[in-house]
Amino acid sequence: MSKQAVLIAGGAGYIGSHTVRLLNAEGYHVVVLDNLVYGHRDAIVDEDVELVIGAVGDKALLERLFEKHQFVGVVHFAAFAYVGESVTDPLKYYRNNTAEPLTLFEVMSDFKCTNLVFSSTCATYGEPERLPLTEDHPQNPVSPYGKSKLMVEWILKDCDVAWGLKSAALRYFNASGCSTDGRIGEDHNPETHLIPLVLQAIKGEIPELTVFGTDYPTPDGTCIRDYIHVEDLASAHLSALRHLIEGGDSIQCNLGTGVGISVKEIIDTAEEVTGQKVPLKYGERRSGDPAQLVAAPQMAKDLLGWEARRKDVRSMIETAWRWMSAEHGGHFPK
Repeated sequence: MSKQAVLIAGGAGYIGSHTVRLLNAEGYHVVVLDNLVYGHRDAIVDEDVELVIGAVGDKALLERLFEKHQFVGVVHFAAFAYVGESVTDPLKYYRNNTAEPLTLFEVMSDFKCTNLVFSSTCATYGEPERLPLTEDHPQNPVSPYGKSKLMVEWILKDCDVAWGLKSAALRYFNASGCSTDGRIGEDHNPETHLIPLVLQAIKGEIPELTVFGTDYPTPDGTCIRDYIHVEDLASAHLSALRHLIEGGDSIQCNLGTGVGISVKEIIDTAEEVTGQKVPLKYGERRSGDPAQLVAAPQMAKDLLGWEARRKDVRSMIETAWRWMSAEHGGHFPK
């Protein structure tokens, strides 16, 4: 029996590469399409995974791939994800995150591939009016990054009405951790995520960690976020893909743990895991940073039978430290 083929756009990135490994292990024939602007060739560690270097906006390339493989579904990660950069260069984000995927959707329509798992974000909600954030919370993103993702969610709904595209828009909270076996992990340039920055400060790769704001209305004065392990995110994509392939309706759901962890708690836990102190400095609050962002993850459990397995942030930091402490030092080859 031949394997079902799945196209993973942006599969050489952080979350994408972990999802590639899982889908490959689950018996799918995985084809990765990545332009390697932020992805890493060495993040594709399984020899039987096909890596195609290219863009989701390259129609001729997409047509060749769809003709060759007859994909049962697409998982779409390919996007720029620096919120600050999206404010200073919004057209870059609208072009890459919103306009480029239109070509992918057109080719999917032409080849009657009607199953798409879309990497969305909790940034589509904007400033929270209530917590925890449920899927019916108003979506008023404050950054071009969040707006670029919300626009794709709208487009997917319209495509469902027009030609039956079924999609699962997965709104992530704070992706964290690395593969349990330490083979792949988080390697961004520049790095903006808290946990790797904490560990880089411990390793001396950066002089110190800046804590932005200590006067928030939270128990310890620092921001609270919902951290979800990257392997849990990967398993959610597998569940969403199966839901669609088996004939499920389009869905939009949060991916989080429902547990809020403060910046100070992350720092304290990293010091416990590593046995080393984090060099710190304190700065003013950053504009647009809500005091708390925590998911209500029940819908994913109800619709997909999925929930995060790792809700203790210690395990997330342990896997990240394992990756960063390995021979490669937590970085893919340049």
